[in-house]
Amino acid sequence: MNQKLTKEERVLRVIRRQEVDYLPSQIVLADRSRYGEISAALGLASADQLDDYLENHFYLSLARQDKPLFFRDIREEIDALAQQGFCKPDWPGRVVYDAWGMGIRVGVGSFFTAFHPLEGKATQRELPFMPGHLSQPALFGRTLEERIRHFLPPDPNQAGNFADWERDLREKSGEFLVWPSGYLGIYERACFLAGWETFMTLVAEDRRLAEELLDKVTDQKVEMAKKVVQMGFKIAHSGDDLGTQRGGIFSEQVFCEVLLPRLKRYWQVFVDAGLPIMFHSCGDITRYLPHLIDIGLSILEPCQPVMDLAYLKRQFGKDLIFFGGINTQVLPFLTPELTREMTRTAIRTLGRGGGYVIAPSQEIMNDVPVANIKAMVETIREERQRVLEA
Repeated sequence: MNQKLTKEERVLRVIRRQEVDYLPSQIVLADRSRYGEISAALGLASADQLDDYLENHFYLSLARQDKPLFFRDIREEIDALAQQGFCKPDWPGRVVYDAWGMGIRVGVGSFFTAFHPLEGKATQRELPFMPGHLSQPALFGRTLEERIRHFLPPDPNQAGNFADWERDLREKSGEFLVWPSGYLGIYERACFLAGWETFMTLVAEDRRLAEELLDKVTDQKVEMAKKVVQMGFKIAHSGDDLGTQRGGIFSEQVFCEVLLPRLKRYWQVFVDAGLPIMFHSCGDITRYLPHLIDIGLSILEPCQPVMDLAYLKRQFGKDLIFFGGINTQVLPFLTPELTREMTRTAIRTLGRGGGYVIAPSQEIMNDVPVANIKAMVETIREERQRVLEA
């Protein structure tokens, strides 16, 4: 095609299954503090040139209540958020506490929770780091039921929470497709509030109480979704890691009974507004996909090769846009040439005929050699148009 497309237009045309000049791509590095080091290794003049080198098409935009999860290792950013009332860092303890009271471990290269406010293990030491709306009964209640009953999510309309959304829409839309983060969704947030073992035991032993916590989280997510629509985003995003290497975390029955109705209530805001929904889940969620498609799923992010990529394309290619597929689990261990081969195979499997955003199956972690990042990016550039012509 002769039309010169912006990155935003290119992605939206792929979602609408319209003709494009080449397939869009997106590569994210897990540790933002490495941008300078990686840029230098790639021969770039500064870290500011890295996004241009990677040629990312999306711009991830974060509500300020969600930023501590992503910027936990960047002290200047966290200190600024703390001054604005969106988190409380415990630098000596190497933990940042977010607006929900969840503790995020600092300096481990990825995301790990260090404190679960509803787990029943709170002490006076954590109290100064808790958000003001979190009552002592929610932290120190004798029973889990008491703690859940007293728990209140943070107010989405906290002053300044959407300031970065407003800025990013104003400054980045048109060039990039601005993507309002929905990471740490209904299931994950409930898990991290109570602790994974506590929450999963609750699902098995006291479904009613588990659903009470899930409903409180869902209520907050619905309000965030309304803001996404109100502010004029062109895509919606939701995220919950529901898969393992061998299948879903829940049986299909439990998923449909416990999580699907709440996802439907959340996503209905987007469906009613006509927004395409991009859903993030790590792992193999093949069994859940027909149900998610039924409630409005448009884009699967990421496609991890623990799922059969050829089956996904064959079975769901008419319903879904695929995002991902380049296997980051093996990327640290390959040679550059094997990286090229693996990247090429993923693109040709998921991208033939379109309906694909070229991307790794997860963030690029610190153990991936720079030579492999370079080989992957070069192969993407070679294949992104070619695969549409095959």
